[in-house]
Amino acid sequence: MNFSQIAQLLVLGMAPLGAGSYALCRAKARPERFGGAKFHSPSWYYGWYGFLWAFLPPLLLAVASWILRLAGLRPAPDWVLMALAMGLGLAGLVYAHRSVNPELRARNSVEGVIHWTLRMSSVLSILITVGIVSSVLFEALQFFSQVSLWEFLTGTAWSPGTAFLGAAGRETEGVAKPLFGSVPLFAGTFLITAISLLVAVPIGLFAAIFLSEYASLPMRRIFKPALEILAGIPSVVYGFFAAITVSPWVVNTAQALGVRADYTNALSPGLVMGVMIIPFVSSLSDDVLNAVPMSMREGSYALGATTSETIRRVLLPAALPGIVAAVLLAFSRAVGETMIVVMAAGLRPNLTWNPLEGVTTVTVRIVDALVGDQAFDSLETLSAFGLGLVLLVFTLILNVISAYIIRRFRQKYE
Repeated sequence: MNFSQIAQLLVLGMAPLGAGSYALCRAKARPERFGGAKFHSPSWYYGWYGFLWAFLPPLLLAVASWILRLAGLRPAPDWVLMALAMGLGLAGLVYAHRSVNPELRARNSVEGVIHWTLRMSSVLSILITVGIVSSVLFEALQFFSQVSLWEFLTGTAWSPGTAFLGAAGRETEGVAKPLFGSVPLFAGTFLITAISLLVAVPIGLFAAIFLSEYASLPMRRIFKPALEILAGIPSVVYGFFAAITVSPWVVNTAQALGVRADYTNALSPGLVMGVMIIPFVSSLSDDVLNAVPMSMREGSYALGATTSETIRRVLLPAALPGIVAAVLLAFSRAVGETMIVVMAAGLRPNLTWNPLEGVTTVTVRIVDALVGDQAFDSLETLSAFGLGLVLLVFTLILNVISAYIIRRFRQKYE
């Protein structure tokens, strides 16, 4: 039973059967049908009790069948599984309907299922994370078994052009050795991210302070949703804006100042990406500023502090953990952005701190390595996993540092 058949079974068979079981069990859970006896739980709990008995057994059967198929086993023909699923659903309906009586603790049963569903969801999310990290780690180890980790972390040239020859079984003698120095890629990533944060953090934080402390309620209702619209614009639209509008403006401005600038430069995607992530800073910072207890504001005003002094010495320190989290979220969004960089910064690995030159980023090289026609076990393809692993470790370190900062300031102001 594949995923499509599972979806059809749930939508066309089990959902109506579960709804019917819900209606029948709830209708039966009436005191007048049992001589006025008081039921243990509200009637809708008995409805959900019937729904779960009609819906869960077929669902578990379908999932088990799907897992066996993924493992290369064929438990039974599809029509047998479908018939068995329907039979289990009907049997569950009959059992639940016959079980409904005033003594049945339907609330305990339903909430027990909800409890175990939530627990399994938590475990599943952890397992998915472990699976993602493991898949990246194993492929990255295969890459680092052929390329020195030290060379990868400290090399200043990224040129994997001839890496496909070895995987294709072709002669590599006399051709240039592929180079996998990742420093230009990470330098480009941090350069564009730094420019975007220089745009987003001040504007976003000032906007949050204005909305929280100075704006009237009608103005806040207009400005905050308007700012959050920026987060909903597709990144390809920002890419067009950066390539068609901002890059020519940067080049013309640089020429007017007597400076040379490339049309694919780091400044244009950095500026546009900064605009894109402003809502991540402003919206979250506004929420944490509003979450600061009013007693702290009133205490500051009672001591004679002005509004700006209250913001600087009371609100911002108290809200710092949330603001740090907002900046970290914006940073992660900027590091992972690909489309704007491809369209406005180019694909050339270039070790430079000049924002007017073209650079590329780690995520762009990962995409470029995985969409080519080279073999999956070639060094160029495997380099994507090496880059991903280093980026993952860096993000983890950043999260640990931010968690330490958040905990330190939270303890100070609690």
